Amino acid sequence: MPGSNRPSGRKNHVKTFILAIVAAAATTTANADTFQKIKDTGSVTMGVRESSGALSYTLGGGAYVGFHIDLCSRALADVQKQLGLPKLEVKYLPVTSSNRIPLLQNGTIDIECGSTTNNATRQQQVAFALTTYVEEIRIAVKANSGIQSVSQLSGRKVATTVGTTSVQLLRRHEKAHGVDFQEVLGRDQADSFLLLDSGRADAFVMDAQVLAGNIAKSRNPSEFRIVGEVLGVEPIAIMLRKDDPKFKNSVDETLRGMMKSGEMARLYEKWFTKPILPANVSVNLPPSDATRAAWANPNDKPAEDYARR
Repeated sequence: MPGSNRPSGRKNHVKTFILAIVAAAATTTANADTFQKIKDTGSVTMGVRESSGALSYTLGGGAYVGFHIDLCSRALADVQKQLGLPKLEVKYLPVTSSNRIPLLQNGTIDIECGSTTNNATRQQQVAFALTTYVEEIRIAVKANSGIQSVSQLSGRKVATTVGTTSVQLLRRHEKAHGVDFQEVLGRDQADSFLLLDSGRADAFVMDAQVLAGNIAKSRNPSEFRIVGEVLGVEPIAIMLRKDDPKFKNSVDETLRGMMKSGEMARLYEKWFTKPILPANVSVNLPPSDATRAAWANPNDKPAEDYARR
């Protein structure tokens, strides 16, 4: 009878569906095992930024440097030793604020070494290594603009970068209440700074070190100033795939050792208080008290734990 095969058909359909779910779960688990992926391929892909201040930037020609790139390189060298690999090929892939999380999740990159804020929302999608830098969000303006405070931004154009949290912090700041400004978006940090440099924006709101780094590399650094109130304090960390404890523990142990030995502080000094390429100009940002506290008491707490009271 035509109806006699229906139960069997349903069972086969359910079985196929379950097998598909199991296969998908297995694939996700495999993708999350960064150690195994590195062992199998002998390579790792580092997500880097082209203009994230002294944390991560390009010198051109496929060369990327910065504080976080040095830290990631040390962590990956330790992974290579743990896996007993005679050689580890490190590939660099520039990412942006808007694509860095998807590219990490889908396995295009294996570790992101840029300027990403660790916050509770992102922790639902990815994992973060120990905090290595605690950022203050500020505004940069032209030195002759007369702007000294957030309250003077009414009627002005304020630049920020797609996929970042800076303008959200600006809008929530108590001194921004009633301040009506127009938001203009840059594709990346360099593009946002160009909006300010070219006069298409009156201010650029972003991490202070990103602002300082772009100012230091500009044609005439004296034309710009970082002014106004601290809009927010955010922990910046190397970003990793979620649910991959073995890889996270390895990266964390490398960073913890560097914090304890003083190597972290020495590397910070190299990138933030001494002249750096390409312009051989110093960013001139000594470590903040909050950054030193993060080194003294290693943690991966989100930005919400740093909320100003």
